[in-house]
Amino acid sequence: MTRDWRDSVRAAADLAILGFVVTVASLPLLTAGAAVGTASVAVRHFQEYETWPRLSSLSVAFRGRLVRGLWAGPAFLGGLFFIWLDVLGLRRGVVPGGPVVLTAVLAVAVLALGWAALVAVLGGHPRDAYALALSRPPLLLAAVGVVLVALTLALFVHPALVPLLVGFLLYALHAVTARLR
Repeated sequence: MTRDWRDSVRAAADLAILGFVVTVASLPLLTAGAAVGTASVAVRHFQEYETWPRLSSLSVAFRGRLVRGLWAGPAFLGGLFFIWLDVLGLRRGVVPGGPVVLTAVLAVAVLALGWAALVAVLGGHPRDAYALALSRPPLLLAAVGVVLVALTLALFVHPALVPLLVGFLLYALHAVTARLR
């Protein structure tokens, strides 16, 4: 079967829609883990078979991840809050250590962000992501790079368009993971 430019445009539109769906499904913070995990399943299926999975199988995947993923959204938001507090305290001089500790905190935060991206790719399995990050450090760094590129792009697009980056981010993370695994 030959592919033409319309297939690429269709895939890009589908990924944009997936990004919006994941964003809307993640708005009640407790469903964020299940939404991202289900989107990860959909992207993996799309990359393997070049078709999207049925809605019924995605709803089963979402329900199966809902209880397991209840911690993901609040934990991610809590982690961001504590990193923000650390950075704020270090920049104001309230916490001793100055630029050296600030650099260390930001480096750990960036690596944790890469680990969270690997958790998303693996469908919500933190221990598997931890083992994968330890066994393949370049993969962790590549995941960090992909997330940082997406965050940089988010700074340059209209805020209403930021959710569409979620689908592209998941696709890129799956592509990088498949390549470096």
